[in-house]
Amino acid sequence: MTALAGPMADAFWATSLRRWNAVCWVLFAAMAVGLVAIDRPGGSKYAALALLGSVVLCYAALDRFPDNPVVRPHVYLSVLVLALGGLAYLRGNYAALFMVTLPHYWMFGRTPRVSMGFLGLATAGTLTGSVLRQGSWTVQFFSETLVSTVIVVAVGVLIGLWAHSVVAQSTERAELIVELERTQAELSEAHQRQGAADERERMAREIHDTLAQGFASIIVLAEAARAGIEGDPARSAQQLRSIESTARENLAEARELVGSGAQAGQAAAGSVAGTLRRTLDRFAEDTGLAVDADLADLDCDQQTRIALLRCTQESLANIRKHARASTVGVVLARHQYGVELEITDDGTGFVVEESTGFGLDGMRKRLAELGGRLTVTSSVGDGTRVLAVIPVADTEDTEAAQSTAGTESGAKA
Repeated sequence: MTALAGPMADAFWATSLRRWNAVCWVLFAAMAVGLVAIDRPGGSKYAALALLGSVVLCYAALDRFPDNPVVRPHVYLSVLVLALGGLAYLRGNYAALFMVTLPHYWMFGRTPRVSMGFLGLATAGTLTGSVLRQGSWTVQFFSETLVSTVIVVAVGVLIGLWAHSVVAQSTERAELIVELERTQAELSEAHQRQGAADERERMAREIHDTLAQGFASIIVLAEAARAGIEGDPARSAQQLRSIESTARENLAEARELVGSGAQAGQAAAGSVAGTLRRTLDRFAEDTGLAVDADLADLDCDQQTRIALLRCTQESLANIRKHARASTVGVVLARHQYGVELEITDDGTGFVVEESTGFGLDGMRKRLAELGGRLTVTSSVGDGTRVLAVIPVADTEDTEAAQSTAGTESGAKA
């Protein structure tokens, strides 16, 4: 176990451990050769070899079999502490082993507190062994052994804490990156779902405003033509022609929806007043109602033209199906705050709050996408007024502002 958990910590300590392995094995071999070849035979020699051998065996087992159930990291550190204290008591050449094994306290400790605890025990053990070996607290002990040991331990503590800080920051950054990637993936998935839902809603609205209205008109015209085919053949023939024309328009709308997938209703291109007038003429011809239209010749963008056309088509379809009106009024005007389309009828009216149809909601959403609003005023027996307002930039004012800016720039030049 390393002092910090996580992939970044494991990778850091594993790399560090591999680098220190070579140094440790060289030192272990050098100390063993020195004890065997140089020291005189005796009990202290064999005891030192036994202590060194226990450290080497535990370290080899932990390095070779990190998941073994016997020699765990804390077991190795405990053996190391005892071996350092014993070597300090038996002989004075323990310093090299102490310095080389300093990183092990940080590699095998579970937490910084545990690492520093074992390091403190090793320091206390070596100092105690040195005092017992020398027999007293001498000046040489304080000036050489104690000072050098404290300096080495202090440097080891600082390096270990710095390493832990680096690994902790790296681990935290890695976790933040993983969390960020997961959040981005979830956000992307949510955007895709929302995009698909918006596209379904848009297609449903387009189908309702185009194909569904056309089919409803065909049904009404077919019923009227069948009812009057004997009494008024000429009228029925005109209605059949209207059915054919409406069917062709529906076919064109269907191809447009399937082919482009973008804003349908390219028939709205050109003058919005001309487009609305053709729609009103067709409505008057099919229904026989009186249509009073006051349409200003406006120049607006494609989305605004389509929105005005769809609002007109939906309102006329509602009048045809529900209002039982005799007169329809349509006013298209340009105001300072935007374009205003008003459609009124003298029909039976309805309670606006109780309306549950898809058409009015569709008009509201379509206008809201352009920053506009839809106001429906009606009551039973008093007809209906539909007011659509779409904010648009004033082209004349924009051109005038640009012209003024250009004149001022020329004057400054």
